[in-house]
Amino acid sequence: HLGGVLADDMGLGKTLLVRAMAARAKELGTLGSTSGPLLIVAPTSVVGTWASEAARFCPDLQVVAVTETEKRSGRALTEQAVGADLVVTSYALLRIDEQAYRTQSWCGLVLDEAQFVKNHQAKTYQCARLLPAPFKLAITGTPLENSLMDLWSMLSITAPGLFPNPQKFSELYRKPIENGTVPEQLVTLRRRIRPLMLRRPKAQVAPDLPPKIEQHLPVVLNPQHRKIYDQHFARERQRVLGLLDDLQKNRIAIFRSLTLLRQLSLDVSLVDETLSRTVASSKIDVLLEQLQEVVAEGHRVLVFSQFTGFLALVKARLEAEAIGYCYLDGRTRDRPKRIAEFRDGDAPVFLISLKAGGVGLTLTEADYVFVLDPWWNPAAEAQAVDRTHRIGQTRTVMVYRLVATDTIEEKVVALQQRKKELFDRVVGDDAMASAALSAEDIRGLFS
Repeated sequence: HLGGVLADDMGLGKTLLVRAMAARAKELGTLGSTSGPLLIVAPTSVVGTWASEAARFCPDLQVVAVTETEKRSGRALTEQAVGADLVVTSYALLRIDEQAYRTQSWCGLVLDEAQFVKNHQAKTYQCARLLPAPFKLAITGTPLENSLMDLWSMLSITAPGLFPNPQKFSELYRKPIENGTVPEQLVTLRRRIRPLMLRRPKAQVAPDLPPKIEQHLPVVLNPQHRKIYDQHFARERQRVLGLLDDLQKNRIAIFRSLTLLRQLSLDVSLVDETLSRTVASSKIDVLLEQLQEVVAEGHRVLVFSQFTGFLALVKARLEAEAIGYCYLDGRTRDRPKRIAEFRDGDAPVFLISLKAGGVGLTLTEADYVFVLDPWWNPAAEAQAVDRTHRIGQTRTVMVYRLVATDTIEEKVVALQQRKKELFDRVVGDDAMASAALSAEDIRGLFS
């Protein structure tokens, strides 16, 4: 009945370990039958994968995937769970049908991609925290994304007596550790969480995994692109610096300005469609040069962007250059089909939105990754890159981050480097995370 956090580096088979644990528990008689099923809660996009992979690796486990609310399906959860060893559902359904999940008897709870419960003030966290289960396990490659409170949220679910009060935890650990004012508190925190948290880097678990080589690829904006970017930057800089005196009140307006400048670093037509025919995207030009070369050499490529509008522009250029591709974003309904098309087909390029493709995918068929738009929190980027650099990969993985020179993107990359230190100090090496953006961070982006 002792829970914890499985936080192995990304791509090392954490979900497979959980399936093996479940199979062993069934052998011991502590799963299914009178003990009740194990509840797996995962992002909506990977619920189907959980069920199919369980059938593949542990065929003796009876798995039920719950993909609809009780109201929509017309079936009570207790009815669907009869005879199941594993019940797999989504965070959204756990939140919507909370009462149904709380009244069902479970032998345990597993939170996949547990960063989904990092906000202890959110409804999803409360549902997981209050669900009656004698054993709770959080699995995630990124136990810190914003601050130490992310880690507190996971531990308060899986080991609720360890740090019972979030305010006291913040005063004792978060503030002094993130500010670097009381170094001995870091030692104390690491000692207390060590028995309840397992994190192993790739070099320890998979020493034969080929290397991952990462580098930044500078993109010089063409004169027209540069002129328009500079005009908007001057205006947005003056606007944002005037809003920083009350960051919380003006956060939405500030992030709107940051997003606009990020889009302008990619393609000015994302901000002003009338310029689509007159101003070329410097970044797409550089990307196409790279793709033509690596595709000609027989490599297969993943291309990530946070902006589906930009992916649409890249898609049009690929079609013009007769380069085959597959496509996946959050609105893609036939997700398994699209993934299978890339795995089993011969299209050399897979365009993927960062949000849709950052979890639940194994794409070791590719050995090149292009990240088109860096952002201050590198955890999502790391998740995306490790769709291909994971167990099963037999080739060196090349990762290129395209960074527009003399733009906000260069400042973002510099900010990423400063923000990585917190994760490494608290949890371990070979991982990435960052503290939330402060007013000083934002001033740095506009310096």
